[in-house]
Amino acid sequence: MTAHGGSSSGVCFVVGARPNFMKVAPVYRALRAVAPETELLLVHTGQHYDDLMSDVFFRELGMPEVDLYLGVGAGSHAEQTAKVLLGVEQVLLANRPRLVVVPGDVNSTVAAALAAVKLQIPVAHLEAGLRSFDEAMPEEHNRRLTDHMSTLLLAPSADGVENLRLEGIRSERIHLVGNTMIDSLLEHVGGALASEPWLRWDLEPQSYGLVTLHRPSLVDDGEQLERAVAALVQLCEFSPLLFPVHPRTRKMLDGLELTDRLYRAGVRLAEPLGYLDFLGLEAAARFVLTDSGGVQEETTALGVACFTLRPTTERPVTVTHGTNTLLGSDPTQILRIADLLEGWRPPAQPVPLWDGKAATRVADVVAAFLAQEGRPSIASATRGGS
Repeated sequence: MTAHGGSSSGVCFVVGARPNFMKVAPVYRALRAVAPETELLLVHTGQHYDDLMSDVFFRELGMPEVDLYLGVGAGSHAEQTAKVLLGVEQVLLANRPRLVVVPGDVNSTVAAALAAVKLQIPVAHLEAGLRSFDEAMPEEHNRRLTDHMSTLLLAPSADGVENLRLEGIRSERIHLVGNTMIDSLLEHVGGALASEPWLRWDLEPQSYGLVTLHRPSLVDDGEQLERAVAALVQLCEFSPLLFPVHPRTRKMLDGLELTDRLYRAGVRLAEPLGYLDFLGLEAAARFVLTDSGGVQEETTALGVACFTLRPTTERPVTVTHGTNTLLGSDPTQILRIADLLEGWRPPAQPVPLWDGKAATRVADVVAAFLAQEGRPSIASATRGGS
């Protein structure tokens, strides 16, 4: 498959995993509105590659048809990164865009950024500056490397700006734009609630807990996963639980014969959900238990109590804002949720710049960059350049 165009004046978006889609969709539309003459190329690496994990999100977010699909699929971190690096390099050689936009912190993000800078094509990192300071997280390395390869660093919150400055990145490269994922959320939450997805599981709004668990540090460790299941069984006595199960988690639950234990306890297990169904369930939940990064942000915007089964977060604004509680990595801490919910109230004010207008601010930054005469050299865009 070949891309259309071939112009050297366009912008190439590279996405690979579900959270990327929600971040990019509003930016793609905003840039089309602000700079209609700019050719846009949309590349999907296929890091998340089945319909429920990928294509349905594109349809629901109103994204255009993908220009190029690389079909990377599953694999080790090294294998996945290498395949994206090779695939994106061929796309960039054929199209020579003026800017490559990469969102988030997955393997596709860092591989696409590396492919671009090796070809002296500037990179814009959407969601720059997030740091968990947890070196055991593969995503932490992806974030750092991508930021230090990028020319435009588009930060979702003030803590991201501060992290970038502390790492020696020049201030003129950093732009506080807000959270484009929240743009998607605010655009779609009304319709998501109107569809009342909770009725499919015989639930009432504000009566249930929504669970998402998928990180390898939890689900690939049989002992950890077994403790998590035991805690969910007990938590189900406090509140009904709905658990859309990630394919990775489902495989491990089935292999350890833990799935039936959850069913017998009354935990409602579901297949992975589309964006609108999940958003509706999330917005109407009494609380959410997760190990996901994006869910921490979404619950903060929705004013829903979130409990994160991780010792650290790259999104500390969700904790300081008062919606998110870090439970640590010990699954038995799940049992604290009942007590922590007592007297909990959502914050009165939203996070600054999480206002549904972040994509417009991003588009303005990108359009201003494209309007500059000539390209900034890669040397001037690196850390410590003058």
